[in-house]
Amino acid sequence: MATTHEIKATARNDEGKGASRRLRHAGFVPAVVYGAGQAPQSIQIEHNTILLSAKHEWFFSSVLDLNVDGQVQKVLVRDWQKHPYKLQMLHMDFQRVDPNKAIHVNVPVHFLNQEKSAAAKTSGVVISHNLTEVEVSCLPKDLPEFIELDLADLKPGEIVHLSQLKLPKGVEIVALHLGADHDIAVVTANTVKEEVEATPAEGEAAPAPEAPKK
Repeated sequence: MATTHEIKATARNDEGKGASRRLRHAGFVPAVVYGAGQAPQSIQIEHNTILLSAKHEWFFSSVLDLNVDGQVQKVLVRDWQKHPYKLQMLHMDFQRVDPNKAIHVNVPVHFLNQEKSAAAKTSGVVISHNLTEVEVSCLPKDLPEFIELDLADLKPGEIVHLSQLKLPKGVEIVALHLGADHDIAVVTANTVKEEVEATPAEGEAAPAPEAPKK
């Protein structure tokens, strides 16, 4: 079971673009929480809270404890808007989760022991991470913060597919329900051959170009 994290917020009654601008100038992020058969609620969160939390991958892939004026709700981050060039979050959307219903969440993949593998120690082999996150389905209580992939035994030429990932109990990969064609590569260890263009030796004249045929 993943660790949940608390985000404190307060309810707000003012709506509209003008109210949102005033909130941002005051150092808050306007947000909305919705879902689980309840009415949407407008809230505000201190910008520093969001800025610090957003530096961690768990903020976007874990069930959060959203504390609104002392009332805690289990939520997921479902959407966010950033300023195009400033270090500023403009708006957040949170979705309430039902503890008895499965959720779909993109979970990051952590690659372990890659440098210890035979593939990493072989000259000319490039290890590619084709996926850095996977979409999983599970109950909220079973949602992992990340999935570990141990590459210690990876050899040159090998491929690790989605179906080879070791998942916690109760967790499934959504793509694998769509058929074998969706069991794509997560990691590949390919041999790269460098092609060196032949050049004339020093002091040796380059061959003259052929005369055009009439």
